Amino acid sequence: MKTLITTGTVATNRKARFNYAILETFEAGIILTGGEVKSLRAGHATINESYASFEGSGLFLINAHIMEYSAAKDGFVKQVAARPRQLLLRKKELKKIKDEVAKKGKTVVPLEIFFNQRGLAKVKIAIACGKNHADKREDIKKRDWNLEKRRILAHYNNGK
Repeated sequence: MKTLITTGTVATNRKARFNYAILETFEAGIILTGGEVKSLRAGHATINESYASFEGSGLFLINAHIMEYSAAKDGFVKQVAARPRQLLLRKKELKKIKDEVAKKGKTVVPLEIFFNQRGLAKVKIAIACGKNHADKREDIKKRDWNLEKRRILAHYNNGK
């Protein structure tokens, strides 16, 4: 039997930090159906190609895939894996995000879906600015240098 996630990270967007410069992060609630929560607890979600946008009165998570709950009975309403899901934030936070996104080159990307200590599903979203090719190369250089530095220090410390 597969273990269910009660607290901790369910899905992460690993490419977000590589493709975007993260300016500010927020923790938002998410409106889900019962089957979606059970599917999340089983770890069946991906947010790699998702983003958040303002539609009507609120902020919605678009293109996040939460798979259909496999143990659902025939009487349950079938869910759509990639439907828009409303994010829950305070009015001040929504206004701040809306003002920042109105500026050129900024967007809202989800970084991870997780369950907090109370067992509630949350989404960590960020106001981000797209990186150009040179910025991405610089990140790769830093990552490679840190890896090499760790190897050198490990070799030096083990040699003594």
